[in-house]
Amino acid sequence: MKMTWTVGTRGSKLALRQTQMVIDAMRDANPGHQFAIRTIKTTGDTVWDKPLAQIGGKGLFVKEIEEELVRGGIDIAVHSMKDLPAELAEGLVIGAVMVREDPRDAFVSTRYKSISDLQSGCRVGTGSLRRRAQLQRYRGGIDVIPLRGNVDTRIRKMATENLDGIILAVAGMRRLGLETAITQIIPADIMVPTAGQGAIGIEIRGGGEAAGLVKTVNHERTSREVAIERAIQASVEGGCNVPLGIHARIEEDRIDLSLSLGNEGGAILVHQKLSGKVGSEEILVTTASNILLKHMATGYGS
Repeated sequence: MKMTWTVGTRGSKLALRQTQMVIDAMRDANPGHQFAIRTIKTTGDTVWDKPLAQIGGKGLFVKEIEEELVRGGIDIAVHSMKDLPAELAEGLVIGAVMVREDPRDAFVSTRYKSISDLQSGCRVGTGSLRRRAQLQRYRGGIDVIPLRGNVDTRIRKMATENLDGIILAVAGMRRLGLETAITQIIPADIMVPTAGQGAIGIEIRGGGEAAGLVKTVNHERTSREVAIERAIQASVEGGCNVPLGIHARIEEDRIDLSLSLGNEGGAILVHQKLSGKVGSEEILVTTASNILLKHMATGYGS
């Protein structure tokens, strides 16, 4: 078995931090192995003036990394699971999923203590259609301002663009040591996270040598939760152009599943919870998918 591995990642501060977390865990679990980081610029890292839904969605943050993995230029790829499209490049698989950080969304503001305090006409920044739809469901009359960029950039824009607040992922804030900047962790029943949020995925070539290596850092419960979320996302073909929240939580023998779906105009069509027993994942996925597909069929373009 080879002992030196090249790990591919985006070059953002958060991506590099997450990659180092993966490497540290793999090194601890596999003494003697060496890891080198290779940063790869993706299309999503070069186009910042347009919403993701307009330039191709989530795949823009992984396409070039996957191409390098297929070619053999890297052995392992590290991604935020929420950035991975439901369908991976041919020949690639998710070899492991690290233990999930808090999957919820964070409200950051210097003017308001929570999203409940926001008034009609307040300006809140987010580049996510999902966050926009769910925020406007909860607090009508909010003016949502499109906002992209890394975490530091978005926090800075809160002041330069005179925003009353912004919404980010709690996980990213914590991993960057910015937890004290969080004003409120938004309850998941108010704002359902996107599939995979808070989890770090390790992508490899199927059947390759890296499979045994990365398996040592897989967190079983997180992997199962994310698999449920991604199965539902795949069944409804939900990408960045669909305001879709899917969050699964496994506790002992119970699975709790939250769904939120908006239409093209941002109106919420579905916002509900389902539950089932561990072992009934297939039934739960089918039930959730049918609910979402039914509302997409009647609620889109209306």
